[in-house]
Amino acid sequence: MKTLVLTGIREIEMIDSPEPILKNPDDVLIRIKTVGVCGSDIHYFTEGKIGSQVVKFPFTVGHECSGIVEKTGSAVTRVKPGDLVAVDPSIHCGTCDQCLAGRPHTCRNNRFLGCPGQIDGCLTEYIVMPEFTCFALSPKFDATTAALIEPLTIGTYSVELAQTDFRNKTVGIFGAGPIGLSVLMVLKTMDPAKILCFEPLEYRRKKASDLGASSVFNPIETSPAKVTQETEPLLLDVVFDCSGEQQAIDEAVRIIKPGGKLILVGIPPEGKYTINMDILRRNEISIHNVRRQNHCVERAILLVENGLPIDQMVTHHFSPEVTQQAFEMVSGYQDGVIKAMINFS
Repeated sequence: MKTLVLTGIREIEMIDSPEPILKNPDDVLIRIKTVGVCGSDIHYFTEGKIGSQVVKFPFTVGHECSGIVEKTGSAVTRVKPGDLVAVDPSIHCGTCDQCLAGRPHTCRNNRFLGCPGQIDGCLTEYIVMPEFTCFALSPKFDATTAALIEPLTIGTYSVELAQTDFRNKTVGIFGAGPIGLSVLMVLKTMDPAKILCFEPLEYRRKKASDLGASSVFNPIETSPAKVTQETEPLLLDVVFDCSGEQQAIDEAVRIIKPGGKLILVGIPPEGKYTINMDILRRNEISIHNVRRQNHCVERAILLVENGLPIDQMVTHHFSPEVTQQAFEMVSGYQDGVIKAMINFS
């Protein structure tokens, strides 16, 4: 079968590899249809690592995928051959303290698609996953929207983690890439008073505006603190950083009202931030880190079934043979790219 592997920094090759087989009664063989290129994939492509997670080449990345069930183990009951499925890329053990506490996303023994040292990713024609990671979808879904469920779960969980009734609240979002736009779309279902979006790329600002942001600003040309004070003198209740940039963190803490919340969704390239503790302490600002998602797949599916326009952030489609081109485009923010998809069939 065709498999795409990272062979070095900014190097992707297509190889032939053996088709995986069912080993356990709850295994599901999935023929991959579509894979979304994620920001974490780009970190591995351009830097070979995310923090302490370092790629050992060659390695297959990719974790946002949809596919058709080809074969199931003897114990599988929730999906059947022919089903279009969204795939939760996280395999938890179910027995550690974190799993038993209802936190499978921080499972001590977690294995994640396309994560170095854990499981090869889904940029390949077939994968095998346990039944509990597979979610059969209604005819309302196609392969693209099915693959977008994974990033939408991040947006869904990020909003949930804020533990806020967003009705009549003021909100900020730094970064209008796929995750920032996912957060925006989920927030729009909760009737906030205003959503201010800060994004340096004009075409992404336009997309954020099209999807319902109240105001969009270029944080490089316009001071977020200045425009926020002009727009909302009491500042913002919650700010989501979906950029992973130090400058965004510096600006975010200045526009959150006392008692407000900062939700860290983006991944910093160097694995660390410097935060102004004087502002943080005096205003008693709470910080919440987002680790992937927790029990949000069904909620994300329901949001799409109810009309959430998640497919509007897709800008490019590629065949597997030009995956290198897709990764170069996404890493370089070329050609107005927001979300690129690799289509296997």
